[in-house]
Amino acid sequence: MRHPADPSDAVSVSEPTAGTALRATHVANAASASGSTLAWRSAVAVFLTFAFAYFLSALVRAVTATLAPTLAQEFALQARDLGLLAGGYFLGFAAMQLPLGRWLDRHGPRKVSLGFLGVAVLGCLVFSQAMGFAGLLAGRVLCGAGVSACLMAPLTGYRRWLEPTAQMRANSWMLMTGSLGMVASTLPVQWALPLVGWRPLFWALAGLIALAMLLIALRVPAWRAALPEQGATGGDAVGDTLGDVAPPAGYRMVWRHPYFQRLAPLAFCVYGGMVAVQTLWAGPWMQQVAGYTPLQAATGLFWINVSMLCTFWSWGMLSPWLLRRGWDANRLMLWGLPLSLLVLLCTVLAGPRAGGTAWALFCMASSFVSLSQPALALAFVPALAGRALSAFNLVIFAGVFVVQWGIGLAVDAFAALGWGTAASFRAAMAVYLACNVVAYAWFVLQPRRHNAKQTAHP
Repeated sequence: MRHPADPSDAVSVSEPTAGTALRATHVANAASASGSTLAWRSAVAVFLTFAFAYFLSALVRAVTATLAPTLAQEFALQARDLGLLAGGYFLGFAAMQLPLGRWLDRHGPRKVSLGFLGVAVLGCLVFSQAMGFAGLLAGRVLCGAGVSACLMAPLTGYRRWLEPTAQMRANSWMLMTGSLGMVASTLPVQWALPLVGWRPLFWALAGLIALAMLLIALRVPAWRAALPEQGATGGDAVGDTLGDVAPPAGYRMVWRHPYFQRLAPLAFCVYGGMVAVQTLWAGPWMQQVAGYTPLQAATGLFWINVSMLCTFWSWGMLSPWLLRRGWDANRLMLWGLPLSLLVLLCTVLAGPRAGGTAWALFCMASSFVSLSQPALALAFVPALAGRALSAFNLVIFAGVFVVQWGIGLAVDAFAALGWGTAASFRAAMAVYLACNVVAYAWFVLQPRRHNAKQTAHP
């Protein structure tokens, strides 16, 4: 049996129907489950539980874009302050990724999620009581740290509990629920602000996160820790099948993996930038460049997030069909990501004529890079999956922090040179476009041996 890091590792494909996706995969592979995959009913229950928690984490993450005008007015915040405030969430998030990976591999998704979500509850309460920028920033950092396990914990569990095709679908549909959380952070929040204010909103979020903790405690299965090391790379067949053999401690194997190195610039610039735009800078662009009112900008963000919800749903449905026809993650990113570069170039050139539709197209085109996460997970043995995914997530959210704050700094810098607001935003986005071009060129120019290929079984 080939181990998952083998470049020719096979990914099976089941029928692309939403209601039976997880069930079909588990039934078809029951004979080879080796006791570690979940029964389909349990798998669906676990997925829905984690999806609820991830929905809330995405809502907490994206709500800054909707609240930005309110917070800027109440606390007299500048563009760089908004960038740092939004980036503070991702700073806390990124700071936890390396310890998170080790804890996930050792203690499992349930225990780790419960501990982290408790910090998120505290962060929401701190943010709700903030009397100045320092309090807001502290609350956002705590929120970022607290929800940092909401995607990595389930993806680590799916690497052991689900078959490969179900992993691909579960990844896309987890991102879909994240988009649903972002949808909830736009118009619903905008409508609620005049009625309840932004502080009670964070009290409600704290209560909902506590509810998610209860569901995780009741629904997510216990974790079987890896056995002592029996080989440096996990090439042992038993370890490959069950994920029970512990690779060497630490992240050295992850950082040095050629496929990780090939994907890292895309994760930092393209993936991180997509999230940065979706969760912050699309809103200010629509208001300060395209001339939208706050309600129009919230409506634009709403439709951006709806478009991403539909996009990730489609990826979950179509990825097995595409894989069966030879379009694996590497090939899709190779041919799909230039669309993202083209849309961003057109947006910069269009300036005030580019509004919510342009940013929706940019985020949809950038979603090709989301295929890198399940592809990377399948390149590592299950006992290393937590560290591999968390290290990759660290790169992504370090990129989010840098892009969010960097765009704010660039806008202020160009404004200090005497440029107008619209021109400053366009120049900042042009700099970001150049970074994306370099990241894509790195991906294209790396040798083919850096690929982690997937092939489909009919």
